[in-house]
Amino acid sequence: MLFSVLVIFCTVQAAMGQAVEEWVVQLHEPHMYNNMPYRLMKPLNFDSEKKYPVIVSLHGGGGRGSDNLKQLRDWNELLADEQTRTDYPSYVLAPQASEMWNLTHLQNIKGIIKELPSVNVNRIYLLGHSMGGEGTYRIIQSDPEYFAAAAPSAGGGLARNEEFINASIIKDIPIWAFHGDQDEVCPIERDQKVFAEMQKNGGNMKFTTWVGDGHGVAPKMITGSDNGITQMSSDRCDPEPVFLKWLLAQKLTKRRNSYEKICYYNFDAYNTIPVFFGFNWAGKLVTNGKRGQRSVY
Repeated sequence: MLFSVLVIFCTVQAAMGQAVEEWVVQLHEPHMYNNMPYRLMKPLNFDSEKKYPVIVSLHGGGGRGSDNLKQLRDWNELLADEQTRTDYPSYVLAPQASEMWNLTHLQNIKGIIKELPSVNVNRIYLLGHSMGGEGTYRIIQSDPEYFAAAAPSAGGGLARNEEFINASIIKDIPIWAFHGDQDEVCPIERDQKVFAEMQKNGGNMKFTTWVGDGHGVAPKMITGSDNGITQMSSDRCDPEPVFLKWLLAQKLTKRRNSYEKICYYNFDAYNTIPVFFGFNWAGKLVTNGKRGQRSVY
């Protein structure tokens, strides 16, 4: 009888898309911000006198919805491990999207972080897998000066979608990308192309290829694996081989970019992101000197 109950419970969990154990769910408090569900795990042994980094976790397609649960994925369970939380005390913010990650989500994420106590604003990080990996690329491309580092896993997008990554915009952001070389969902070729462009322009990108792996490689971003081959685009890259040590060591500095700093508010096609002179969601140069005028690209 007990076995039957357990089977039914596990079946219900699977149907709900819950990818982590209940103890992980309990560690992530449920919240809502501007109609966006999110879960938040606070630093272990929180001390208001200290400043903590924030890791923003973007789920893939399997986490889409509004239940404020399915966005917790297997890598969130790894980040919730007590030893990991002891070694790398930080906030973990896991928003949930019902559609592809967009600029409204970015604005909400920034709003949530702004309200958190004891945050080190120079140590805000972004990572995600699949749809979340694509979202990671898109978000850092739209605001290259907010995140201290980023880690997209299988983030090149579906093969049928148009290319969207402009390496020249994100070359100064410390990036560590991950991809299985047998991925048939989000093929590796786009990530390889981005890395090649980073090599040409002296970008700050590490690229790990999981040899023989397909699409389901997200946990390896945290744990590492013997089948990973890591390349560095230039001598600007931090050679630290342990991912979380690398991630938490990156700090935001004033980056000198080849484009003018965003300085006045305007609205993009999503009507959410401030741009005066900068780059839109697709990485194209936009100029508009009229404050508040909507730009459509």
